[in-house]
Amino acid sequence: MKRNFTVRQGALDGVEAFLSVARHRSFRKAAAELGVTPSAMSQAVRALEARVGAALFLRTTRSVGLSEAGERFHMRARPAFEELVAASDVARDLGQRPAGLLRLTVPRAVVPILLEPLIASFCEAFPQVEVEIAASEELVDIAAGGFDAGIRLGQFIAADMVAVRLTPPFKFVVVGSPEYLRRRGRPERIDDLRQHACLRIRRSNGSMGSWSFVNGNKPIEAIVSGPLIAHDFPTILGAAAEGMGLAQVPEPIAAGAVKAGKLMHVLEPFAPMGPGVFLYYPSRHQMMPKLRAFIDHAKSRSDTTNKTRIHTANRKLRAVKMR
Repeated sequence: MKRNFTVRQGALDGVEAFLSVARHRSFRKAAAELGVTPSAMSQAVRALEARVGAALFLRTTRSVGLSEAGERFHMRARPAFEELVAASDVARDLGQRPAGLLRLTVPRAVVPILLEPLIASFCEAFPQVEVEIAASEELVDIAAGGFDAGIRLGQFIAADMVAVRLTPPFKFVVVGSPEYLRRRGRPERIDDLRQHACLRIRRSNGSMGSWSFVNGNKPIEAIVSGPLIAHDFPTILGAAAEGMGLAQVPEPIAAGAVKAGKLMHVLEPFAPMGPGVFLYYPSRHQMMPKLRAFIDHAKSRSDTTNKTRIHTANRKLRAVKMR
């Protein structure tokens, strides 16, 4: 049978006063310790005794002692109250400085290209914070899952979340291995994909992701087919590198394999632009210092990266002009 439990209003009122009097065996000394008048101290203890239903102290004009009920109450109340004080201190400490466990839910694809360098530098800068990464393609309910924040592509973040940009916008590109392209030929038009093996993503809601393109200013959704369906970008990227077919993925994810010659871009004029990767969380009013520190650190690294990218682009432009 289900039982109903309630805590009476003011159930802890007077406990600190009682413990102080029991420790000093004096209402006057206890009042001085807590910064109240002896009269207020006496009233607090009498109210506690009334709620408990027993006298907790034996009082004379010369001394104060604990009754049997007071001894038993003291034996149970003192360690419990000390635990409450300790719990408050721990919570207050976490609310005042970056410390504790920072839990993040992220897709697998962003871990090597974004999180690994970011987490390494963050942990070095804030050694009192432990970082836990739950890599999953599921769109997790942050509050229900006990996460401080999540990281996702911008188009998948709910409108009621606070979002912080971690990367610039980037293209979604189609890539294939040199061996596959020699065997099957390079697609030159979007319609050419009908004759190609296209590796597809199944979204966390169970739907099959179509391939998105732009032709001028016109968005196009292409229904494709192929031998493999995966739930994350790293899997289809690896399959593409093995020559199984073409894959459409965020450009930063494919950049390493393209640079190494394992993959090549196709249909580049039709590549659509995505909003980029964002960190998101429920509310600014609930933000703990550990999350605030992580956001500031991520922004600082992003600003540094953008400045480096702009400087490199300007340097290349000056070199072209000098030729």
